[in-house]
Amino acid sequence: MSRYARQIALSEFGAAAQDRLGSAHILVVGAGGLAAPVLQYLVGAGVGRITLMDGDRVSLSNLHRQTLFRMTDIGLPKAEIAATHMAALNPDCTIFPVLEPLDPLNAPDQVGEVDLVLDCADSFAASYILSDICSTLNVPLISASIVGTSGYCGGFCGHAPSLRAVFPDLPDRLGSCDADGVLGPAVGVMGALQAQMALAVLAGIEPDPLGQLVTFEAIGNRFGGFRFDGAPEPEDGFGFMAAAQIAPDDWVVDLRAAQEAGPALPNAHRLGVADFDHPHTRPQTGRAVLACRSGLRSWQAACRLRRHWGGEIALIALGDVQKETAR
Repeated sequence: MSRYARQIALSEFGAAAQDRLGSAHILVVGAGGLAAPVLQYLVGAGVGRITLMDGDRVSLSNLHRQTLFRMTDIGLPKAEIAATHMAALNPDCTIFPVLEPLDPLNAPDQVGEVDLVLDCADSFAASYILSDICSTLNVPLISASIVGTSGYCGGFCGHAPSLRAVFPDLPDRLGSCDADGVLGPAVGVMGALQAQMALAVLAGIEPDPLGQLVTFEAIGNRFGGFRFDGAPEPEDGFGFMAAAQIAPDDWVVDLRAAQEAGPALPNAHRLGVADFDHPHTRPQTGRAVLACRSGLRSWQAACRLRRHWGGEIALIALGDVQKETAR
C-alpha cells in the first residue's frame, strides 16, 4: 500500500476509502483534454476499473491540451493510446478502451455497468444523453465543459438533480474549441476538478460534490459556483436518439446545409431552423425527428416546433463522419 500511503494518511480518507476506490468501476466518456488529468489522477489514486470511450484519433492540434499524448501518437486511436499510457502509470488499474463515440444506443449498457460516470466529451449532446441515462439509473455523473477561457464542473444525478435541472435551455450559440480556441491549462483545471469530485464521490468524502457546480474563468483566475440540491427537474425537454432508431412513420428533418459534411440521412426532409417558425412546418403523422451535426440546430428547431405542435419530438446529433479505428 506504499503507493497510496499519502492519501490513506488523510483523516478524511483512510484505508476504507482506498478499498472503495479499488473496487470501483467508472466510465470516462472522451479521451481528450479533460480526460488527461482525470485519467492520470484517478488511475494514480487506485481506481480499480475504467471503461474509456472515444472514437477519435490523436491530431497535432490536440497536443497543447491533451497532455496524455505524444508526437508519436498522432493518428492513433485516443482511447487505445490513453489506456496504454495509463497501464504504465498503475498496473493495479484495468482500463477497457472502447473505440467508438457515445450515442443513445450504446450509452445505456455502458452506464448500467459502472458506479460513476465522468463526462469528458465536451459535447452538449453527450452531456444530455449521459444525464438522462444516469438520472434514470441513479448513477452519479461528473460533467465538465470549457470553451475559450471559461468553464464549469458539476456533480449531477445519483441523489442530486440532473444536468437538465441546471441547464434546461441552450444558448443561441454553442462555443467550440475549434471556433473559439481554448487554453490548455484552463482545460487542465477543469479536468482536475472532475477528478477531485469523482474521488470524493467514490471514496465517500464530505462534503458531497453531487449537487454542486463550480465555475472557472482562466483570465483573472476566478472561481465561482453554487449548490443546486433542490433544483426542480424541467417538465418538458427534448431527448436524443440515434439515427438507427428512426421508425418508418417518423417525420425526419435534416437541418444541415446541403454541402455540410457528415453521415448521410436518407429520405430526410431538408429544412432550416427558421422554417419552423411557420405553423405549417410540422408532421402530419408520427414523431418529429430533427437532426443536425451537433444537436444545437435540432434543439432550436424543436423549440420553434413546440410552439405550434404538441406531438413527440426527438433530436439526433449526427456528428462527423467517423474515422476508421483499425490501425
